[in-house]
Amino acid sequence: MPFLETMIGKLLMTFGVAMVPVLELRGAIPMGIAAGLHPAVACAAAIAGNLAPAPLIILLARRVADWLRHTPFFGPKIDWLERRAHLKGRLVRKYRLLGLAVLVGIPLPGTGAWTGALVASVLNIRIGHAMPAIFAGLLAAAAITTAVTMGVIHLL
Repeated sequence: MPFLETMIGKLLMTFGVAMVPVLELRGAIPMGIAAGLHPAVACAAAIAGNLAPAPLIILLARRVADWLRHTPFFGPKIDWLERRAHLKGRLVRKYRLLGLAVLVGIPLPGTGAWTGALVASVLNIRIGHAMPAIFAGLLAAAAITTAVTMGVIHLL
């Protein structure tokens, strides 16, 4: 039996896909359910996987960006990413932690734990405040994504 067909393989695959920027849990939950995981198990693995890189992003994004900004290749890209984070951060600046939770909780491309952690880093929101808001947003996004996935499955 191939590893990815085992329960642990499916869990690790779901966890790993959730760690990928853009896909995050919006891609991991449907994939986990399609692989045969119970929706609650796929949801939990996706939340854990999507949350895993967030503390590192919050703690290191600013330092890495400042270091790369001085290179001709990465400098303009870092400036573009920070402008994008500031645009996404309007909601967060206005409503602080509730805004961060809403930003992460909207299950659309360009939102999620990666974007929330980057916005928290750019806006200098402390990790102890940002992580609960990101987690709350992930719970909302996971509930929406799981409900939509199950609705689509029932339509098929």
